[in-house]
Amino acid sequence: MTVTVLLFASYADLLGKNQLTLDLSPGATAGDALGQIQTFPGAHRIPANPLIAVNERYARRDQVLAAGDEIAIIPPVAGG
Repeated sequence: MTVTVLLFASYADLLGKNQLTLDLSPGATAGDALGQIQTFPGAHRIPANPLIAVNERYARRDQVLAAGDEIAIIPPVAGG
């Protein structure tokens, strides 16, 4: 199944793109997708447990994905 991964700010800078397409096995979880992302060049600097969202809702790593899902890897934010 195919899912889309959105990367923002420093995470997009690390991978040199703001969107990825992943092919995952049926029954794959958000954590499986994150594991695959962390194999990309530059991704070793993304924390092991970043905040993630699936289809615009915060998600846990054990959330099972479906074909066409959109996963966002959300970097830390600071404000003032």
